[in-house]
Amino acid sequence: MQETLPIHFAPLQGYTEAIYRNAHATCFGGVDTYYTPFVRLEKGNFRKKDIRDIEPDNNHLPHLVPQLIASSPEKAETILALFIEKGYKDADINLGCPFPLLAKRHNGSGILPYPSEVKALLSIVAKYPQISFSVKMRLGWENPNECMQLIDLLNNTPLRQITIHPRIGKQQYKGDVDLKSFANFQSLCNHPLIYNGDIKRIEDIQSIHNQYPTLKGIMIGRGLLANPALALEYREGRKLSSDEMAEKIREMHTMLFQYYEQQLNGGEVQVLNKLKAFWEYLLPEADKKSLKAIHKSNRIDKYRLAVNNLLNKALF
Repeated sequence: MQETLPIHFAPLQGYTEAIYRNAHATCFGGVDTYYTPFVRLEKGNFRKKDIRDIEPDNNHLPHLVPQLIASSPEKAETILALFIEKGYKDADINLGCPFPLLAKRHNGSGILPYPSEVKALLSIVAKYPQISFSVKMRLGWENPNECMQLIDLLNNTPLRQITIHPRIGKQQYKGDVDLKSFANFQSLCNHPLIYNGDIKRIEDIQSIHNQYPTLKGIMIGRGLLANPALALEYREGRKLSSDEMAEKIREMHTMLFQYYEQQLNGGEVQVLNKLKAFWEYLLPEADKKSLKAIHKSNRIDKYRLAVNNLLNKALF
């Protein structure tokens, strides 16, 4: 029987904040490593929500790695100083974010066409030997050959691992993943490699593992938001029943609901907005009428009723 690979929960801005990670680990689990959404500098300062999100006291997880995004080593070092202050021994460098507003400033995948800038950014790795660095990246911004131009630089940088999402940045999440280019990169990469991209089912994990048996892990983002049990199901080698899934989602939702009611001071509207985000990816195969009722609800009582109706049907 094929060994199971470590599962990494990809960070998604606006979704996988600390309360979500804690609730997921408590109610579902199956994930070996969680990552924070990237920490960045805005006008030279940190966003308060980013500082709260990486605060160790706010995270109750088996393994959490903070991620940074920066266009220069100076900015990266400022962010890294925060990680070190908070006691972290790991850091992930984002070379994959595809969002144009950041990419055009040479952040994320937007820096990949500029090898000299990537080299400068990665110079921090050797400068901080006490930190175990990893990189999450795309194949490129404009074309998939950009990663190949960086392979010697990456191989000569002491990294714990590299995670590759086999699309170019300009695609964002559209079109198919480019497995041929992924295989080309893997053939030359000396670091442990993690695969990320379009993993939605247990069968997807197994298929990728069969195609690339030397992989060291699988990173999943949107697939875990849609099915929070995916990592657990992969570990256990079985799919949860609809009733089991409904019970675990109810438990996770309760944790989120109670947290937002306690922490948010903006009244019903603010609480509802945060809770509705929970359903943007979740259970895409569930009853469409019930999902629509959740998103249309404008009061807490209506929202609660819509959620209960969906989970009581357990048709997913």
